[in-house]
Amino acid sequence: MAKTLGLLGRKLGMTRIFADDGTAMPVTIIAAGPCPVLQVKTTEKEGYNALQVGFDAVPERKLTKPAKGHQAKADKGFYRLLKEFPLDAVDGYEVGQDITVSIFARGEKVKVTGTSKGKGFQGVMKRYNFKGLKASHGAEKVHRSAGSIGTNTEPSRVFKGKKMAGHMGDERVTLPAVEIVDVRPEENLIVVKGQVPGGKNGVVMIRKAG
Repeated sequence: MAKTLGLLGRKLGMTRIFADDGTAMPVTIIAAGPCPVLQVKTTEKEGYNALQVGFDAVPERKLTKPAKGHQAKADKGFYRLLKEFPLDAVDGYEVGQDITVSIFARGEKVKVTGTSKGKGFQGVMKRYNFKGLKASHGAEKVHRSAGSIGTNTEPSRVFKGKKMAGHMGDERVTLPAVEIVDVRPEENLIVVKGQVPGGKNGVVMIRKAG
């Protein structure tokens, strides 16, 4: 896995912008960072190189005593979310330094990771795009069912991974190559092409594609 630096952000929503030729482009706006460095991990001490950053400031009273003691060392406030980004080298980074959207550039491809919207318990037609059964000729109350799940005396069981009705969504999803349309450091905003996982105000992680 590529070791690349990234940021945590919050999905503000989707809109569209118009290119120079008048083409409409769907985009997602993400409020990313600034994420302060709360800990610099090194091979000599922890066994690997990484930066631990914080996101989503919270009042001190909402953290446990160990969490407050850990985050207080950076003297940058207190944060709800902590995330490590493994790196090949951490030279030039120090505790308390802010990582901002300026690490990204317009036109760059990034990885975006988020939690997809939860859909609850869904049938096979919505979950896996099954066609469904017949709508006539004696078919009764089976129109949206999965049909036979195909077992007999052998193997006498349903194989693991069989596509059936069940819980849908609420999963960790990574889009590997999302194009950055615009970067606005003064507003801590990143505008990316297309959609990203999750609903409005959902937390996402943006990393360099490596």
